[in-house]
Amino acid sequence: MTIEQHPLEPFLPEQGRILFLGSFPPPQVRWSMNFFYPNWINDFWRIQGLLHFGNKHHFEVEGEKRFDKERIVAFCKEKGIALFDTAQKVHRLKDNADDNFLEIIERTEVFSLLAQMPLCNIVVTTGGKASEELCQYLGTQGIEVKIPKVGKMVSFSANISASSRVITWWRMPSSSRAYPMKIEKKAEYYKLLWK
Repeated sequence: MTIEQHPLEPFLPEQGRILFLGSFPPPQVRWSMNFFYPNWINDFWRIQGLLHFGNKHHFEVEGEKRFDKERIVAFCKEKGIALFDTAQKVHRLKDNADDNFLEIIERTEVFSLLAQMPLCNIVVTTGGKASEELCQYLGTQGIEVKIPKVGKMVSFSANISASSRVITWWRMPSSSRAYPMKIEKKAEYYKLLWK
C-alpha cells in the first residue's frame, strides 16, 4: 500500500481570517501550479475570480493552462485566506483525484492550524469528503455537530491554545467539475462567506 504525505505546507497568513479546507491535492501530474487547488479543471480559483473580480479567468495565465500562483498568494494574503486540507496522509484506491477513492490514513490537526491564526474564526470545507473528515475530527475533540448542508453553517466553541474561541463552520459546494452545479451557482454560495 502506497501512502502519500501531503505535499504542501499549510498556507497560514499572519492575518488569516478564514480557513479553507479541501480533502487532499490531486496527483501531482494534474497540477498546473505548486499551490492549493492546482488542478486546471478544478474551478476553485475561477469561483474566486468570478466572486471578487467579476471574471472567472482572473487567476489564469493567459494563453496557458495554469493558474498564476503569485497573483493567488497576494490575493489570499490581502483577503486573509488560509488554505490546507483535512488529510495529512492518504492512500489512493485509484490513481485519480476522486475523493470517493481516497482513504484517509491521518487527519489534519485543524485546531493546531487555527492556533497559528488568532484572528481566524471561520472554517470552510469545500466538498463532502472534507466535511466528513472535519466532522470526525471535531468528534475527537469532544465537539458533536452535524455536517451543515451545502451553503449552510454551524457554530461551536473550541479550546484553541488554552483559550475558548467560537468557530463558524461553513460547508460549500465542491469546486470540482465532477460536482454537478454551474460555476455561477457555486459562486453564489461562496459569496455567503463575504457578507
